[in-house]
Amino acid sequence: MKRIPFTEEGLEKLKKEQEELTQRRKETVKSVSRAREMGDLSENGLYKAAKSELYDIDRQLRRIKYFLTYATPIKKVSKNKIDLGSKILLETEGETKEFEIVGDFEANPREGKISQNSPLGKELMNKESSQSIEIMAPNSKIKIYIIKKIY
Repeated sequence: MKRIPFTEEGLEKLKKEQEELTQRRKETVKSVSRAREMGDLSENGLYKAAKSELYDIDRQLRRIKYFLTYATPIKKVSKNKIDLGSKILLETEGETKEFEIVGDFEANPREGKISQNSPLGKELMNKESSQSIEIMAPNSKIKIYIIKKIY
């Protein structure tokens, strides 16, 4: 099976989420038991809601277990070149933004985390500070200047 790249921060976040869901699952199991004691399950809305929540928690726990099983921590390879796990400062159209190159499952553009397989991520890989790249946008090309690699 193919390994899934994660930053150390991303792995810690997954482990914390797993702990929280495990605790929440215990409480939900108690809710299911209390609702079951109320009698007729076919018309018991509380029971159905608790079972649905339990199903959702179990689904999330299976997803996290899969990621933790196949996760591999990102190792920084180069001090100068941008690679997986690099945090970089970019300038485009006079605006400066900070991004981190991460694996596909950890990507979240709102948090400044972009996948190495995204169009921007692909263009940035193996580049160095003070280089420029061009990305095709739907209506035009966007020129991006790499100010520096933070780490």
